[in-house]
Amino acid sequence: QVVESGGGLVQPGGSLRLSCVVSGTRRSAHSMAWYRQPPGKERELVALISNDDRTTYGDSVKGRFTISSDGAKHTGVLQMNGLKPGDTAAYLCHVQFARDSYWGRGTQVTVSS
Repeated sequence: QVVESGGGLVQPGGSLRLSCVVSGTRRSAHSMAWYRQPPGKERELVALISNDDRTTYGDSVKGRFTISSDGAKHTGVLQMNGLKPGDTAAYLCHVQFARDSYWGRGTQVTVSS
């Protein structure tokens, strides 16, 4: 099971900290990633951290968002700073294991004054 938390309403320029928790397994994951899906738009990659802790970021969030996790990729955090109205979306955590992967149900982030 993958569960996200930490979303909410924030003013432009503000910060939020999203968390992702994996339960029900002792297997270490290959990667943990955050995706987002604005209303009426396609899902896009926000950030990914691999099993060797290499990180990848979407162009629109580079320099503002930071992804981190434990070694097994069972807990992760997406620190979001300098939020913009364009960051408004449902944010979903995705965890990739060797043979399968899992999505959380998402947490809503709304950036508005």
